[in-house]
Amino acid sequence: MIWQEIINGISIGGVYALIAVGYSLVYSVLNFSNFAHGEVLMLGAYVGFYALTALHAPFWLALGLAVVLGGVIAMALEKIGYRPLRLRKAPTLYFMISAMGLSIFLQNFTLVTIGPNFRTYPEVFSFAPLEFGTLSIGSLDVIIFVTTAFCLGLLTWFIYKTRLGVAVQAAAYNMRVASLMGINQDLVVSIVFFMAGASAGIAGVMFGMKYTVYPWMGALTIKAFIAAVVGGLGSLPGAVLGALLLGITETFAAAFVSSAFRDLFSFALMIVIIILRPGGLMGVLAKEKA
Repeated sequence: MIWQEIINGISIGGVYALIAVGYSLVYSVLNFSNFAHGEVLMLGAYVGFYALTALHAPFWLALGLAVVLGGVIAMALEKIGYRPLRLRKAPTLYFMISAMGLSIFLQNFTLVTIGPNFRTYPEVFSFAPLEFGTLSIGSLDVIIFVTTAFCLGLLTWFIYKTRLGVAVQAAAYNMRVASLMGINQDLVVSIVFFMAGASAGIAGVMFGMKYTVYPWMGALTIKAFIAAVVGGLGSLPGAVLGALLLGITETFAAAFVSSAFRDLFSFALMIVIIILRPGGLMGVLAKEKA
C-alpha cells in the first residue's frame, strides 16, 4: 500500500516538477515569481486538446504544438508585461502586480472565448494498468513519468552543457555584469521564458490527459510554486525534489488521512520547511542561482 502511494505521488509530482522548474527559471534571472505561469499551462492544455479533437493531429504533434505555443505565449507575456518594467528598473512588487493582472486577463479571456465547460482529452493511449505483484501502475502515469524525466533531462543538459545555457547561468549570477561581457539581456530573458512556457505547455497536456481541462486549472500552479519554494527558488534540482516530495505528501495525506486534508498538508509542509530552512531544501545564494 505504501509503495503504491509513493508511485502515485511520483506521478503527480512529475507534473508539479515541470511547472516548478518554470517558476525557478524565471526567478533565477529576474528575481520574481511569474504568477501568470498557470495560465500558460492552461492555454497549453487547451492547445493540446483542440489539436487532438478539432485537428485530429497525432499525439506527438499535439504535444509539440503545446510546447511551441506555450513558449511563444510566455515570451509574449514577458514582452508585454515585464520588459517595460525591467527597462525602467521597476521594483519587484510591480512585476508581481503585472503578473497577477496578466493571469486574471488570460483566465477571463478564456472564459469569454472558450467557455467555462470542462473538457476531457480523448483516449490517446491504453489506460490498462501495469501489474507488478500487488503494485498497479497506470499506463498514463508511466507516460507522464517518462515524458517528465526526458524533458527535465533535456532542460538540465541545455542549462549546463550549451553556450546559451552558460549565458543563462551568467545572467542569473549577475545580469548587469553579464550584459557588460556582451551577453544580450533580452535574448537571455526570452530564452528563459520560452523554456518556462514550453515546460508549462507539456505539463498542461499531461494534466489534461490525467484529469480535465478548464479555465481555472492554472490554480494548479500554486502547488508547483509551493514545490519550488520547498526545494529552493532558483534551484532547478530543488524544484524537482520539492515537486516529488509534495506529490508524495499529498497522496499519503489523501490515502491515510482524508482527501480533504491534502492541501492542508501541502501548505503545512511549506511553512515548516521555510521556518527550518528559509532558503528551501536546496536553496542557493543569489549569485549561485541556475
